[in-house]
Amino acid sequence: MAVPLATRFEAFTPEHLGLVVGFLVGCVVLAVVGRAHRGTPAELRFRRTFALVVPCFTVPMQVLQLLPGDFDLGTSLPLQLCDLAWMAAIVALWTRHWAATALVYFWGLTLTVQGIVTPSLGEVFPDPRYFMFWGMHLATVWAAVYLTFGLGVRVDWRSYRLAVGVTLVWAVGVIAFNAATGTNYGYLNRKPAVGSLLDLLGPWPGYVVAEVCVVAAVWALMTLPWVRAERADRPAALRARARRPG
Repeated sequence: MAVPLATRFEAFTPEHLGLVVGFLVGCVVLAVVGRAHRGTPAELRFRRTFALVVPCFTVPMQVLQLLPGDFDLGTSLPLQLCDLAWMAAIVALWTRHWAATALVYFWGLTLTVQGIVTPSLGEVFPDPRYFMFWGMHLATVWAAVYLTFGLGVRVDWRSYRLAVGVTLVWAVGVIAFNAATGTNYGYLNRKPAVGSLLDLLGPWPGYVVAEVCVVAAVWALMTLPWVRAERADRPAALRARARRPG
């Protein structure tokens, strides 16, 4: 009897696990490559090429969602933090700026990773949207890993405050947009129709406040190792400076 073809991507299948393994291998490779060419002309060429590759996956996906046949006011606009994360990744890769790097680090390594671990994808291989979905999510997280663990763009409390502040501004703006249009971007105005972890956080707006607090705490934990490493490096740098002649 013929096996029916899958019509929707299924999580935790061999295909999905293979993609996750490839994602983890890519993280290690990019961290090693970044360390190897940090501060050299090869770095500039590599990261700017990387910056040009990201929109090859993300821009076509966005254009497809805006076409008349596919457009849905509640899902097609680039208002999710994952959308902002890939945009920040392009800027961070091109400029190596601390602020853009901070956003792609915090957003990418928490929110975008969720899309890799628990993908919500209606298309299967070899649909173009399949490649766009995985290209967007993988490239965003890989950019965060390459910039921080590879190139050594540090994260500190200034980075943390920026990410929290920008995220709060986004949340207020999206809540207002959802209220005006009846949409529910970010599940900020109501919980998903199906059960989710948000059910454990109480009714609206309490679950939004609780969610913000949880995310802020996780991001603080993601900042601490960088701050401690910076403090540990400072005495060594001061000793080296003191030994220099003149």
